[in-house]
Amino acid sequence: MWEQIVDAVDDNFRIKDEQRVRVVAGQLTEGRLETFPTIGSTLFEPWRTDSTRGYEKLESTLQTIRRTVIVRVLPEQGGYLIDVEVRKELEDLRGRPTDVADIDLLRHDGTLRMDPQGRPIQQTQTLGWIPLGRDYELEQRLIQDIRARLAACGAPPQERMPLRLPPTE
Repeated sequence: MWEQIVDAVDDNFRIKDEQRVRVVAGQLTEGRLETFPTIGSTLFEPWRTDSTRGYEKLESTLQTIRRTVIVRVLPEQGGYLIDVEVRKELEDLRGRPTDVADIDLLRHDGTLRMDPQGRPIQQTQTLGWIPLGRDYELEQRLIQDIRARLAACGAPPQERMPLRLPPTE
């Protein structure tokens, strides 16, 4: 089961941390898989499937959006519960120090500009990432992929894992 979950996730994301379900002191522990944040694919990258079609692809084309996948495997009575969460974040940029009021000061010849104190003006910097919530469409696609892989492995129905669906909005 664990290999199928890892295989489904690592098709589009690079795995950062992986802790399998195991027995510790006679108790099953929670399994957890987390990926590195991945910048979402754009409309110009149809071969990448880490952004779902439609709005999510368009949003990733117009803005820098990254996604992180967290999968938890929770032992339950008679099976496991698989919880898939895809977190979305928007890049927080500090714009150029020039505003519309400084439009006449913009230079287009590649000259290094200086601020009033004589320091070079830096280009855009990333200040961090703004959480946008969850990507429910990608979560559903991953859940369906995991479910199909488990069924293809021939897991008997009583051993198939119930999958936790995200709340509807």
